[in-house]
Amino acid sequence: MKGRYTSIALACAGVLITLTVCVSVLAAPRAPRPVDWAALNPAFKDATFVKDTSVCLTCHEDSVKAYEQTTHHHAFRAGRTGLEALECESCHGPRSKHVENPGRDFALEGLDADHRSSICLQCHEGGRNQMHWSGSAHNAANMSCDSCHFVMKQKTETALPARHSEQETCYQCHASVRGQMQKASHHPVREGKISCSNCHNPHGTISTSLLRGSSLNDTCYSCHADKRGPFIWEHPPARDNCGTCHEAHGSNNRSMLLAKGAFQCTQCHSYGGHINVPRYNRVSTPTNSGCVNCHVAVHGSNHPSGAKLTR
Repeated sequence: MKGRYTSIALACAGVLITLTVCVSVLAAPRAPRPVDWAALNPAFKDATFVKDTSVCLTCHEDSVKAYEQTTHHHAFRAGRTGLEALECESCHGPRSKHVENPGRDFALEGLDADHRSSICLQCHEGGRNQMHWSGSAHNAANMSCDSCHFVMKQKTETALPARHSEQETCYQCHASVRGQMQKASHHPVREGKISCSNCHNPHGTISTSLLRGSSLNDTCYSCHADKRGPFIWEHPPARDNCGTCHEAHGSNNRSMLLAKGAFQCTQCHSYGGHINVPRYNRVSTPTNSGCVNCHVAVHGSNHPSGAKLTR
């Protein structure tokens, strides 16, 4: 018996060591992978790295001063890798030809979205937030990193967005979402309490709509854990998809419901033999709560007598 317990203990220790190694490998930062600049654009052929930021300052002093306040500058100043030590040339490529002919920055002209993104992916590839970029909705829409990010100036505290806030950057394309966020009932994005990236990963995910969770419900549960369950008495639509009843970006109905009061419930519960028609339910209390005057546990109930979600 003692030998059996010893074997089990050794097996568990082996699993723990394996998991520790895997986590360490996943957590370890990936070494930068420099691009082949000549393959990226033939104009870089035979160009060499100047490796002197003071040369850039000769013409680009204003841009460099703004850049010195950015996250990238603070990271690159440490020069932890050969790529970071190149400073400006790590992102702009070898500048010898540009120094010789400063009138035209021909080397970066005409790059398509994938090529522009590959410059950023020298460092930002394979991380937790970027691992699903290839083939993602934004990548497939021919967007590049600089469609949403501006590297040369720190406009917010994090993420280097192209506009002065994350949501304004997203609203450049998602104008309909901006409109929904202005409605009476909405997530507190415009108040600055949460941001688009709390629910979505713009760099790609394994789920639909770039949701951070594996499904819409899992994403919602990250904040609304009390709605997760499991419940003794389930409300199937709530269990299946929060979007059946709620509009996540905003609604003019209370609690971001798709319809007002009893009208939301009677889309499914339209059978007879019960006072479930809007003319009875919509004014049954001063708050016009309708069905939920009685069916208070609409997301599910753990009460032994909660079969009808009344408690």
